[in-house]
Amino acid sequence: MPQVNSVDEVFTHIEEGFHPDKAEGMDAVFQFVLSGDTGGNYWVKVANQQVEAHEGMHEAPTMTLRSSSEDFLALVNGQLNPMTAFMQGKIKVQGDMGLALKLQTVLGIA
Repeated sequence: MPQVNSVDEVFTHIEEGFHPDKAEGMDAVFQFVLSGDTGGNYWVKVANQQVEAHEGMHEAPTMTLRSSSEDFLALVNGQLNPMTAFMQGKIKVQGDMGLALKLQTVLGIA
């Protein structure tokens, strides 16, 4: 995914970073809860090697990632290492941790 300037831009252009070949067999909903003035709630569904993104809360996400919008943008733009951010508590993951590890390869984010 190219450099982004806003959280909304990440989810508006999610298809650009999506790698359908790496999503084979995946059926998951990723919920993003991003705090701060430029944050928001978004969810991304990956199924049948396709991706779709929506604003708001999903009723039954497979995995939830919580972060500040600033740290999330730094992750997406490659300015913050995902593992370091997790260890420092800058991102928190609930649900299927294995899916969190696939975010970068499947969606091109984090």
